[in-house]
Amino acid sequence: MSSDDLENFEAERELQLAQEYQDVAGMFRFAVETERRFYLANEVSVTVTGDSARPVIEVELSDAWVWDMYRKTRFIPKVRVLTFKDVNVEELPPAEL
Repeated sequence: MSSDDLENFEAERELQLAQEYQDVAGMFRFAVETERRFYLANEVSVTVTGDSARPVIEVELSDAWVWDMYRKTRFIPKVRVLTFKDVNVEELPPAEL
């Protein structure tokens, strides 16, 4: 497989993932972004522990979808993320009827 073939494969997978995101985004209440992944979820819990100089952020998600083009299954019942970096949690607007 040449480097052009690999780039085309990755571009196609990224486009498929973006289309899947558009299809499923209305099913979720929250968008969660960490330094490594992007998630959609219906329940989110964030806990900060450790000292103020080096806090540990624990994010627990239920009924989640993960943006990862190499993952076979993107729908996940429970996710637990531990990080030292920023976490962004946004409540999505309700889907219009």
